[in-house]
Amino acid sequence: MSRSYPAGSRLDSSNYLPILPWSVGTQMVALNFQTIDASLLMNDGRFRENGNCGYVLKPSDLMDLQGPDAADAKPMLLEIRVLSGSCLPKPNEARTGDCINPYVKVSVCDVHNGVKEAFTTYSTNVVTANGFFPIWNSEKYVFQIGNYASAMLQLSVYDKKSAIANATSTDDLVASSSIPIRCLRRGLRSVKLFDTSNTRSGAFDFASLLVDIYKGNKEVTNGVYGNHFESTEHVQHHQPQSHLQHSAHDPSSQTQQQRNAKHRKESLAEF
Repeated sequence: MSRSYPAGSRLDSSNYLPILPWSVGTQMVALNFQTIDASLLMNDGRFRENGNCGYVLKPSDLMDLQGPDAADAKPMLLEIRVLSGSCLPKPNEARTGDCINPYVKVSVCDVHNGVKEAFTTYSTNVVTANGFFPIWNSEKYVFQIGNYASAMLQLSVYDKKSAIANATSTDDLVASSSIPIRCLRRGLRSVKLFDTSNTRSGAFDFASLLVDIYKGNKEVTNGVYGNHFESTEHVQHHQPQSHLQHSAHDPSSQTQQQRNAKHRKESLAEF
């Protein structure tokens, strides 16, 4: 059994990205739970996949002795648009103060070539003074997924502070949600948002984002990349029944089989 943990030199109790240990099958990935950062929020999303029971199965390619799954080995394209939000609370569950100025950071944490961590982030525009029903209708954010079994999507809502306030502090995290890429479904999806304690209570009961998701394999055809998106239609190719098997009543077939059997007997008799 293997275990990874933050180095003793992390005096500020910071965390490393857990995506690489997950991708190689580490059984226990320890983090500093006293520090709420992207790594800890990602850890919450990973175990939410299995109902927060504390255990998640390894990817199938790590348990299959015959080799990795062909579907997981292919690079994949992920396209996401952030459309709108609903019932976004104030940071730190504050009950008073001005309306928030929300914007969303869309991040994907992945492992490329099995050894290199990649953390890619895009940000939407800021909607001024509207936390009840902000509408972004953002552009399409495109990510290339190298490790489909371990990659994580993270959606984080922040409150944009004024220029004067930004000079002394950073934007406050309002809510977030981390989702394994393999758990994403395509189409229009409502994403539940969680507070920094990984709960949905009080002001977070109805906090959510509306996103548009597309997933597809990335293939090269004549030197040009093409996007082959998932489809619910499955095409099966059937051969004519006459080509699938020989008729047992075919005289020519029986004659040939008898000749072969007679020849094998004669060959055995010679020894």
